[in-house]
Amino acid sequence: MSQVSIEEDEMNTLPTRALGTSGIEITTIGFGSLPMGGSQWVSGRGAQDADASIRTFRRALERGINWIDTAPIYGNGLAEELIGTELASMPESERPLVFTKAGLLWDDDAPRAEPFRTGDPRAIRADVEASLRRLRVERLDVLHMHWPPQDDFTVEDYWPVFLELRDRGMVRAIGLSNHDADQLRRAEQLGHVDVIQPPLSALNRDAAAQLIPLAKASGTGVICYAPLESGLLSGGFSPERVTQLPDDDWRRTHPDFTGERFLENLAVVDELKRIGAEHDVPASAVAIAWVLSVPGVTSAIAGARSPEQIDDWVDTAELTLSERELASIATVIEEHDAGTGPANPRLAS
Repeated sequence: MSQVSIEEDEMNTLPTRALGTSGIEITTIGFGSLPMGGSQWVSGRGAQDADASIRTFRRALERGINWIDTAPIYGNGLAEELIGTELASMPESERPLVFTKAGLLWDDDAPRAEPFRTGDPRAIRADVEASLRRLRVERLDVLHMHWPPQDDFTVEDYWPVFLELRDRGMVRAIGLSNHDADQLRRAEQLGHVDVIQPPLSALNRDAAAQLIPLAKASGTGVICYAPLESGLLSGGFSPERVTQLPDDDWRRTHPDFTGERFLENLAVVDELKRIGAEHDVPASAVAIAWVLSVPGVTSAIAGARSPEQIDDWVDTAELTLSERELASIATVIEEHDAGTGPANPRLAS
């Protein structure tokens, strides 16, 4: 098994927070496995070497991260398979917590086509069985409904399945990913939602308006994804860099990475860089610290394609932004009309 060399004094003990009322404690940063899916699926970001994926996964654990976020759709099963191979090689006491999802169906004959979002209880149960097999585990630590469905099934149809799986002990905790405040309320009426997983970043702040405050009031944990906006807030993007992305990287033509909107976004990145320089950390660390500063947020998912990228942001778990720094970021957001949602969620909460 390939492992990354790491000095003993680099080992991290990262801070943890309670995941709502689930009884699970997680590090304030989790490892996002989306890049492990490679390029042959709808949201692929270019080719990814399997060995690099494994080394990156190992580095995350070595640096103290205690949970990994994945999903069947990441590489149409590939990410879960790679993780499962690694988990099988590790003593159970050293394995991270594993969070995955259900409710997306893909076509093997058209791997890069948009998956179908379903709330069919039969499909959800089949997803869980397949994930358990690929991950080589007997129980999932967290299972999310990945997206609200496109078919006629509703929260009232699929949430009871999640409650049943939790009651049977097949999963420890259950959650809703990409659902809104009304859907959270409806699910909570049927049975407690342990965790929600919305996108949240300094550019996408919508969840901070209603959803996260509602979750906080309900005792529901909040795990936020895309704190770096698919790398945009990492500090490494420029118009030239975007043109050099592979043709199969969706960011190459996305409005957030092109045209006037991209330039407005880069103004926010420049402010993150400036604050990062004061703390001797990269912009990515400040971007994640911003997410962790939002009241009600438990943790943030950060993806990486290499061990070095893990090292870029893992220490952000120790970084706390001052009210002055948060206000400064909000000012730049407002001046450039960048992104959506409350510019300073701490003031809006």
